[in-house]
Amino acid sequence: MDLLFKAYSNTSDDEPEPEPEPDPEPKPVNHHHLPFRPSKRPKSEYLFPTLDLQKREEAPLPGRYISKRERALAGAVSQAHEPKPIHRDHHVINQSVLGSISELDLPHDVLSSMRHKPKGRTQLSRIPGKLSVALHGHAKAVNAVHWSPTHVHLLASAGMDQTICIWNVWSRGQKKARVFSFHNAAVKDVKWSQQGSFVLSCGYDCSSRLIDVEKGLESLIFRDDQVVGVIKFHPDDSNLFLSGGSKGRLRLWDVRTGKVVHEYIRGLGPILDVEFSTDGKQFVSSSDVSGSNISENSIIVWDISRQVPLSNEVYAEAYTCPCVRYHPFDPYFVAQSNGNYIAIFSSKPPFKLDKYKRYESHGVSGFPIKCNFSLDGEKLASGSSDGSIYLYNSRSSVLVKKIKAYEEACVDIAFHPILSNVIASCSWNGDVSVFE
Repeated sequence: MDLLFKAYSNTSDDEPEPEPEPDPEPKPVNHHHLPFRPSKRPKSEYLFPTLDLQKREEAPLPGRYISKRERALAGAVSQAHEPKPIHRDHHVINQSVLGSISELDLPHDVLSSMRHKPKGRTQLSRIPGKLSVALHGHAKAVNAVHWSPTHVHLLASAGMDQTICIWNVWSRGQKKARVFSFHNAAVKDVKWSQQGSFVLSCGYDCSSRLIDVEKGLESLIFRDDQVVGVIKFHPDDSNLFLSGGSKGRLRLWDVRTGKVVHEYIRGLGPILDVEFSTDGKQFVSSSDVSGSNISENSIIVWDISRQVPLSNEVYAEAYTCPCVRYHPFDPYFVAQSNGNYIAIFSSKPPFKLDKYKRYESHGVSGFPIKCNFSLDGEKLASGSSDGSIYLYNSRSSVLVKKIKAYEEACVDIAFHPILSNVIASCSWNGDVSVFE
């Protein structure tokens, strides 16, 4: 617990927010600083709001008469709330861009493997055996890692040092390709968009942020009234994402409008994790019930469209579950329990707990330890408080292999989206590693 205290004690959620600086004198608009110009911009995977930017591009000519209606419209636009900061100076962009995100710098054998390996269940998972790449760049604990689904040589990581790193893992040059410091406090989670052009992040500054990876620009900010601890894109609609936070509020956002589409209210404790079902019609939430005498709300299965819980008596044990994951093919999901095991539940009503089988060799010990299934669903990998990676046979729950990765807790695990023998992991000491 001393490690947990040290990592969280200096985060800026406990410090008063700095006084806002006075607005500078109005300056002419530099069009090169506007990332989204409707006339010349390439097509993007999201439809971002551009109304205010269009208004500002049309500066009035000197001496031209301005009607009352134009003055009223101009005043309304200037007073409207805009996500900040949308525009970034060039020196900020240059600081974010450290190396190439292109795959052209990859060794030939790696590039050939990624281009010729079959995807999906036809790819039988092999067991990673040794450290392949060590990635050093975070100054504090790393909370999450996630592979890009399309640019599969890129890995994103989110840290307690308030940064998001984009790693060109097998590059022969600079491996740390991007460093984003848009958050004002520790970053809790990061996810790639399904098209692989953006990353979505969230953290202790009560916001979620959508970032254009190639340009190094922050595109949208989704303000919240709580520390946002987890985010997840909808599997069938990349314009929607789910967020959960410290006040127990679950919200479904639309990136096209920047607004909340649905809110799921239950009076829960802090949300620890969320996971969509494979068909996208339901999701599972895990919340901290340690401050309550009622453990029945720790895991809830929700109907997305009707915004109602389908069951809240899934897990009756008095343990919190920092991670929930659906099996990619079979009708069950798992929950990482602070009881130092992974529990198994049916994904069909009444979502019963399997009392005869569970995964138990690793440790959790209060850390936010996560787990993940392999692409073919044959393996389940889990981090551990002892700094090791534990690989289980998902069907028999038998431990297949243990890999000693770190001296401190191994927090997150991510299977590569194509190469079945590759796993990324991150540690409470700030390291990111890739094993093959």
